[in-house]
Amino acid sequence: MNALAQPVAIAEAQASPFATHEVRNQARPPLGFNAFDGDRALSGLVAKIAPWTKDKLSALGAHAGCETVQEAARLANEHQPKLLTHDRYGNRNDWVEFHPAWHQLMALAFQSEVHSLAWSTSEPNGHFARAALSYLWNQIENGVGCPTGMAYAAIAGFSGKPQFATWRERTLVADYDPRRLPIDAKRAAVIGYAMTEKQGGSDLRETQTTARFVERGAHGEIYSITGHKWFFSVPVADGFYTLARTESGVSCLFVPRLLPDGSANRFFILRLKDKCGNRSNASCEIEYHDTWSILVGEEGRGIREILSHAHLTRLDFAVGSAGLMRQALSLALSHAQTRTAFGRPMSELPMQRNVLADLALESEAAMLGAFRVARATDGLQASEHDRLLARVATPVVKFWNCQRAPSFSYECLQVHGGNGFIMENAMARLYREAPLNSIWEGTSNMMCMDVLRAIQRDTGCRDAFVDELRASRGLNRIYDNSTEDLADRLRAQYPDDGHARALVTRMAHALQAAEMLQHGDADAADLFVKSRLGMDGVHVFGALPSSEGLGRIVERAAVIRH
Repeated sequence: MNALAQPVAIAEAQASPFATHEVRNQARPPLGFNAFDGDRALSGLVAKIAPWTKDKLSALGAHAGCETVQEAARLANEHQPKLLTHDRYGNRNDWVEFHPAWHQLMALAFQSEVHSLAWSTSEPNGHFARAALSYLWNQIENGVGCPTGMAYAAIAGFSGKPQFATWRERTLVADYDPRRLPIDAKRAAVIGYAMTEKQGGSDLRETQTTARFVERGAHGEIYSITGHKWFFSVPVADGFYTLARTESGVSCLFVPRLLPDGSANRFFILRLKDKCGNRSNASCEIEYHDTWSILVGEEGRGIREILSHAHLTRLDFAVGSAGLMRQALSLALSHAQTRTAFGRPMSELPMQRNVLADLALESEAAMLGAFRVARATDGLQASEHDRLLARVATPVVKFWNCQRAPSFSYECLQVHGGNGFIMENAMARLYREAPLNSIWEGTSNMMCMDVLRAIQRDTGCRDAFVDELRASRGLNRIYDNSTEDLADRLRAQYPDDGHARALVTRMAHALQAAEMLQHGDADAADLFVKSRLGMDGVHVFGALPSSEGLGRIVERAAVIRH
């Protein structure tokens, strides 16, 4: 080699020192899609129920497929919130620092009205439309779904209470203002909830935190709180609902982050929780020391007050789990359709196609079941049937969607193989996130107990559920037989609640099947009924009966089309 050629050879070697193979047969990045426009089941349902929201949903759906927004979701989870207990001079600070990506996502969600559309619109079916926004948002980033859901419920809690008029107004605004200011100086508000204590968990009757009456003033009835809360998300919220024991019993109070004069309320963050998932969102332990608060509702009736909000947060978790499942399905389908195995796209391999079709059925049914509860929520004031149905169907759907999401995301992860188990892949984040919604706002057992309480205390709830199923009778023989059997089970007497999970699972499948028969694709509805109502035992994904329609079900479910 001559002297002139030698540097060229060295440069080539340095440019590609590990050129041992060609990278090929990797799945294409899931980018450039619209999670609303491409979702035939969702867009078809919206066209029937709330066509006025199509453009708003399409705009948010485009963000789900945007590379910049996907990167913000990754960064918000990669760079976790940081607790700042003191400033550099040693003063108490009790603040949480978030990565800029978190604030970017919060702004996008709140400006898209994910938190407020149900209350701000004058169009019909506002709760349904808002549920569709939340469903899409949970295909973007789940941690932000916590503050949007809490704000959604909080707006209802402020309604009809003059002392909270400013709080309601600021919470309704389609904007995000992270500044640490009193509510009168804010453009928009973020609201949180702090209920759980160490000794009580889901049993709010075990609240130890106490509150003493201070005075009646311009801001309402003021109480001073002392105690602790074991789980609290978004501790930088502008204000939050909490529970404390007063002379009359457990009462609901509202704690502003800052006092009306702009000084800090006596609210101390002890530490942030190191959670398995939901890493972008800060959850913490707090203590109250003579914390300034405003009574919400009647003293001694705090649990009743909070449960009136819980219908909305439970609905939002059911919707959120369905949205998470939809994102996991979209990622699995995109991977399987653009990666080959044994000479064919993975999605065309018979066993894999069966799994994908089954996941598609489960995802669509989860969405339809949650949205039926949202429609019932729209009818709470005008329809006795919807009021009674919402009372029992909300915990049914919350139980089942949240219970199903972990096994669903596990199957979607398996589609990816090892690539799905690394943290660079959004699928790994969904897998870690999936169990959380079944814990928030009442565990699976709590939801089943609530269903039993509803149908045992008010036979109208039981009858409304049976009547709801009756509307789809005659469309499928298996469905008819199964729902008749379920009606008998609902009327039966049981010695204890040991049967509850089996009963509520049957109720969830029946409600989903009714919605599939009414609103779904005919072939998909038929397979769903056969596999969920016509087969004994626990359902295993990929065990659908053989059908030439499996491939079409998979294709119909694809949002990302390469």
